[in-house]
Amino acid sequence: MRSLLPYTRAFPARVRGRAGEAGRYARLADGQSPEALFLTCSDSRVQPAVFTGALPGQLFELRTAGNVVPPYATGHPTAEAATIEYAVCVLEVPEIVVCGHSHCGAVGARARGDDLAAVPAVDGWLSSQLAPRAELAGDGAAPGGPDVAAAVQRHVRVQLARLRDYPCVAERQAAGRLGVRGWFYTVDTGQVHELDTRTDAFLPL
Repeated sequence: MRSLLPYTRAFPARVRGRAGEAGRYARLADGQSPEALFLTCSDSRVQPAVFTGALPGQLFELRTAGNVVPPYATGHPTAEAATIEYAVCVLEVPEIVVCGHSHCGAVGARARGDDLAAVPAVDGWLSSQLAPRAELAGDGAAPGGPDVAAAVQRHVRVQLARLRDYPCVAERQAAGRLGVRGWFYTVDTGQVHELDTRTDAFLPL
């Protein structure tokens, strides 16, 4: 954090000193009306505001290890489910984006069958929330290359299916008031691909 502290200390002055900024931040104190719920990985290389250009108040972010959407279960509430429900029912976001990314450590570890005994909480999360290794790898073999793109894209499809099982999501989609997108972000190029539901392929945005 040491390298970030100078900017953090100077930030209030930057807000006050830029034309229109002070007023915009003051309006944020009155409430929020984000344009989308953006569900992505906790990975530090994935910064939605950087590659979308979003300003404060435009994205309601949910970040999990491996951009996971837990299966909907009324008897076992999760922070992720609460965030999704709040975004859809209270904030009434018009869109949800589930964004996976290249070089994903979570999906890669699961697809390769890495030994995660040294990090039991990570192991438990991935084992319980991600698809089996064979399903992620596609043919039962570990995917080649560090980017594990195909495995991540399969994983995004699973999360989209889970998301549509949430009653609040299903109801608003059926009413034509909610769009759901699947994205794949490439860390080393900045390219974003979106899942085309007609072809079931990720195409450049």
